[in-house]
Amino acid sequence: MSKALDAATDFSFAGLTPDLIANALASVGVDPASGLLALNSYENRVYQFVADDRCRYVAKFYRPARWSDAQILEEHAFTAELLAEDIPAVAPLVLDAQTLHRFEGYRFSVFPSVGGRAVEPGDLDHLERIGRQIGRLHAVAQQGQFTYRKQLNAQDFVADSLDTLRATPLIPDNLQQAFWAILEPLAEQLYSVDLSKFAQQRLHGDCHLGNMLLRDDLLTFVDFDDAMTGPAIQDLWMMLAGDDRQQRWQQLDALVSGYEEFCEFDERETVLIEPLRGFRIIHYMAWLARRWQDAAFQRAFPWFAEQRYWEQQVLVLKEQFAALQEAPLELRPNFNC
Repeated sequence: MSKALDAATDFSFAGLTPDLIANALASVGVDPASGLLALNSYENRVYQFVADDRCRYVAKFYRPARWSDAQILEEHAFTAELLAEDIPAVAPLVLDAQTLHRFEGYRFSVFPSVGGRAVEPGDLDHLERIGRQIGRLHAVAQQGQFTYRKQLNAQDFVADSLDTLRATPLIPDNLQQAFWAILEPLAEQLYSVDLSKFAQQRLHGDCHLGNMLLRDDLLTFVDFDDAMTGPAIQDLWMMLAGDDRQQRWQQLDALVSGYEEFCEFDERETVLIEPLRGFRIIHYMAWLARRWQDAAFQRAFPWFAEQRYWEQQVLVLKEQFAALQEAPLELRPNFNC
């Protein structure tokens, strides 16, 4: 079997050696002058380095068979659109007239390295600023549409995830009954959520604080790997932190106040906050189960195979099921003072 065919199915990235990475970068005219620093990315393999031009770059090697070329290029085109409208987003460099490259079967892109600090969760001033930036992003996103990227739906996030979890041997036998006794009714509630009733648009898709960097008052979006089509609230709800309902309302109010300076927000979408949280909880468990044979996942998430994790997940699922029974968070609630 050829190296190219091996690489196309090398889900563990075992063949992605430092020499291969350096040769791949050299093939597009980028020569590392420093060592390769592996960054915290488990789906793909991402490395930061300084090139011989003394600039800092990031090389991203895509997980085989996850996205088609068309899906990756559509993500690249979206980030280029954002940059063209002066919206801070990290987009791949155009090298040899293209953004997606191949070397010995691996697909990769090169990005400028962007520094910054994490955004503090729950800070209302920061949330209003984030809302403005997401509003600007969505104003551009609504001017076009994806053809190849996935659409947010219960089949991919819930039904397929349950199939994965049923097949995994990692759920302890003594927790199987309790786990499925809460996961299945939660899933049934989520299947009833009709996302088609809401406007669909291009999204960052995984818009949480970890995918934003703040530097000198400039907020930059990073990692559009999960760009998708769906309702606007998908790029907003992950900003809400804490369990106190009034605090989360204040956070949502600050977020939407900033958002509506650039983009109109459909207040009906607040009913999707808890269902989408349920989507994410279930999808995350299944994602780890699907990737468990990758040694990098076993090193990074050793607790996933432990009894304690699955005990905690039973409680998390119960709490999420209870949250779905409550009245949805509103922008104009009637709190009793």
